Amino acid sequence: MRPNPPRMVTVVLAVALMVIGLALVFFQGQTIDIVRDLGLPNDVQRQLVQLASEQIAAWAALVAAPVLLIVGSLLPNI
Repeated sequence: MRPNPPRMVTVVLAVALMVIGLALVFFQGQTIDIVRDLGLPNDVQRQLVQLASEQIAAWAALVAAPVLLIVGSLLPNI
């Protein structure tokens, strides 16, 4: 089996997931304050605050980043 280098879109998406996951894990309170200050509609703001307050989403993003890179290197065109 010859692993291929992942496409740039895959790498950018993995880096974005890693940054989001780290921000939610280490800066949870500040992230919630930033979301509240964005001036989004109430429904969207409520959903984002709820997602940021759940640690499972942060850890899922941290796990998904390297998994995405591994899948991108093993499967062609991903």
